[in-house]
Amino acid sequence: MAGGTNGANGGGGGKVISLPLQYFCVLAAAVVAVMVLSLAFMSPAAMVAVRQNLGSVAAAAGSNSSGVDPEAPAPPAARQQQEHRPPVVLFNFGDSNSDTGGVAAAGGIRIMPPEGRTYFHRPTGRLSDGRVIVDFICESLNTRELNPYLKGIGSDYSNGVNFAMAGSTVTHGVSPYSLNVQIDQFVYFKHRSLELFKRGLKGPVSKEGFENALYMMDIGHNDVSAIAHTPSDKWDKKFTEIVGEIRNAITILYDNGARKFWIHGTGALGCLPAVVVQEKGEHDAHGCLASVNRAARAFNKKLSSLCDDMRFHLKNAAIVYTDMFAIKYDFVANHTKYGIEWPFMVCCGNGGPPYNFNPGKSGCGDLCEPESKVISWDGVHFTDFGSGLSAKLAMSGEYSKPRVKLASLVNGGSKKTSGS
Repeated sequence: MAGGTNGANGGGGGKVISLPLQYFCVLAAAVVAVMVLSLAFMSPAAMVAVRQNLGSVAAAAGSNSSGVDPEAPAPPAARQQQEHRPPVVLFNFGDSNSDTGGVAAAGGIRIMPPEGRTYFHRPTGRLSDGRVIVDFICESLNTRELNPYLKGIGSDYSNGVNFAMAGSTVTHGVSPYSLNVQIDQFVYFKHRSLELFKRGLKGPVSKEGFENALYMMDIGHNDVSAIAHTPSDKWDKKFTEIVGEIRNAITILYDNGARKFWIHGTGALGCLPAVVVQEKGEHDAHGCLASVNRAARAFNKKLSSLCDDMRFHLKNAAIVYTDMFAIKYDFVANHTKYGIEWPFMVCCGNGGPPYNFNPGKSGCGDLCEPESKVISWDGVHFTDFGSGLSAKLAMSGEYSKPRVKLASLVNGGSKKTSGS
């Protein structure tokens, strides 16, 4: 393994975060989110004990991209086809697993390399060396990567918006950009877009664009992680409440014309290297923390049932649930099938195989090679390689209910309503 470097500071304004501090901030923010959410479910006696020992930690992480990279012009024939083809529009709601720079834009934070080194060759605000799953989805649909909602400079929202923000939860009040806030942002975006069209101006997305768009959700990981550390007899009630909030979000989107939904369940959280290395408890036959994975499965079961129920009640709506747990757990249980030698190894970490994760040391003291078949980037988030594998399997429909390919859902058409 080569040693990691932090790079030189660039000019201009904004906060610049070096790699070691960046990862301290990311992990600290995750810890705070989990601890705060856990407090809501603790007994009064437990809360007193925690308050006596809990210090204050606050941080945000991400990267603010200053513009859109220029693209080579398409050949005349291809350009003519593109002009007649309606644009594919996507709206995504989520957390750091699908954040494409939202937290970076919101906090005005710049992160230094090696973030983004594999595909973009520069930091972009994604907590990865390259792309996240939603980027691969966009690529498969021949559309640009989604710009974050709060990234004003260089953004083009004609193909949709990414409302995902690192650290976000479904639960209200734990994160500033919880799911209900993201939904409110969407409603505001739609209102302003259609208002521009009514005034005879060019808006980013038309009424037909909203109606035919794909609405994606990949959120709940932070909620599940927090609840997994509470007594298991409390899980059912809390997961029911969380899934109820997702029901409300889908209903609001439906009432605003959404008809195509692509919903991701949470991944195998008990198999994340940061969890495997740092947390004590029963580990399963493949080395994953059993209790955390049990919580993830319990949440996914309720989320899948919700999608079944809403599919029945929401007329003309296609609601597809995808089992991301099964996809990501297989990367550990059958890692050799994917050419993965060390399923729990972190690419940007310290200590070398089999984990390369030292909880007491931040940054990339040991950085894997760019072409390495390593799933985890920092112990929590996936590498470009890992996200690419996940996206390919998710889009295949093999892990979806009903079993439909993402491309078929997008290109299958939808019932259009009248009006401008």
